[in-house]
Amino acid sequence: MSASGTAAPASWAVRVSRPDSRWRVELLADDAGDELPVLERALGEPGTEGWPPPFVVVVDSRLYFVVLRHGPGGMVRALISDATMQEWVLGAEVVERYGIAVDEDGAFDDDETGWPGGDLDVFADDGLPADELRPIVTADDLWADEMVTRIAARLGFADELAAAVRA
Repeated sequence: MSASGTAAPASWAVRVSRPDSRWRVELLADDAGDELPVLERALGEPGTEGWPPPFVVVVDSRLYFVVLRHGPGGMVRALISDATMQEWVLGAEVVERYGIAVDEDGAFDDDETGWPGGDLDVFADDGLPADELRPIVTADDLWADEMVTRIAARLGFADELAAAVRA
C-alpha cells in the first residue's frame, strides 16, 4: 500500500453480492489467506440470496485470483486464473478440492504464462460467458488484480470493488 493509503494491497479477498439489483462488495481480508474453508463459508448458505448467487474473489500476491460461487444444488463452482500456481497454499487447495485439471507440461506458453482452470462460466449468469472471460484471464500483460478489475468493470461493480479494497 502506498504512503497515501489509496493503493490496493497485493492480496485481498472480497464477497460480491447483488441484493436489490445493486452490487455490494465486502472486504473479507486485506491479505488473501490460505483458509479455503473460511472463504467457502463467506459464500453463505446456497439459495438464500437469490439468483445469481454471491461470489468470493481472492487475489493472491497479484499473481493469480480465485473465484468461488454456489452453483445448482449448492455445489461450489471454482475458477482459478492460473491453475499452475500450486506452490501457493490457496492455489494448491483450490486445484485439489475442486478437481481442477492441470497440464503442467503444456501449461506454459513462450512467456511462461500459466492457464486458467475450473469453471470459466462462473460469471455467465451475470452476463460474462466463458468466451468473453477467457481473453481477460489469459492476458499476458495483466496482473491478477487487473484481471479482476476488468471483470468488475464488465459486470458493473468496479467502483464498489475499488472502494472495498482501498478502504
